[in-house]
Amino acid sequence: MIFDSTENYVMGRDLQLAVNAAITLEKPLLIKGEPGTGKTMLAEEIANSLGLELIQWNIKSTTKAQQGLYEYDAVSRLRDSQLGDDRVHDISNYILKGKLWNAFEGQKKKVLLIDEIDKADIEFPNDLLQELDKMEFNVYETNETISAEQRPIVIITSNNEKELPDPFLRRCFFHYIQFPDKEEMQQIIDVHYPNIKQTLLDEALRAFFDLREVPGLKKKPSTSELLDWLKLLLAEDIPLEVLQSKDGKQSIPPMHGALLKNEQDIHLFEKLAFMARRG
Repeated sequence: MIFDSTENYVMGRDLQLAVNAAITLEKPLLIKGEPGTGKTMLAEEIANSLGLELIQWNIKSTTKAQQGLYEYDAVSRLRDSQLGDDRVHDISNYILKGKLWNAFEGQKKKVLLIDEIDKADIEFPNDLLQELDKMEFNVYETNETISAEQRPIVIITSNNEKELPDPFLRRCFFHYIQFPDKEEMQQIIDVHYPNIKQTLLDEALRAFFDLREVPGLKKKPSTSELLDWLKLLLAEDIPLEVLQSKDGKQSIPPMHGALLKNEQDIHLFEKLAFMARRG
């Protein structure tokens, strides 16, 4: 299986090589990069491109590794036993399959996305070492071993909120998605807004990359936020002259709520605008 860029996803040569290397090695692909650089969308496009089912496991701070394997519903079994339900005699009726179990089942290869693994407890990656390495696990309540009939393509994303343990990293193929330059960003925008006027796009990209270069920003705007901003500019029919203005009062871009996501960054730009007016 070879994965390439799709109509909806523009990828660099390095990322393409990383995806296909992970598929060839049958190792999980660990993807890091700024939020909004298309890490989650990559798994979706791999599944669509190769015609495979996508199973998505969204990780939260409370997520435990066991939930990805299976869960034993002891409460339901106790309730059914009190009601005299015959189902209680078969414990497998109370085993709830997790995302990994679903990815291991079937004769056809699947794509498993473990999204934002760094949100979970630090022990979470270590608790999945055996399962991701051997692609199997034990169900102790039924004394059976669940093994992958076809090893899934595993995509793991991280926003670098915390360090991942070395034993886990050794089992992955790693790639960091660099933030797109202006040329790559142009290609991405062409996919989403093929009919956008080039003059508007040039000014929007200039304003966007100038914004990212401002020192002291707590959160730099991402690719997905740029796409949202362009959608608003088109919907509101913002005049090109507004983006071209060099007036200090226009230091904050129009519809800036799509780009700036916290009050510290907005106050920073208000201060810059004030200093520009005084100058």
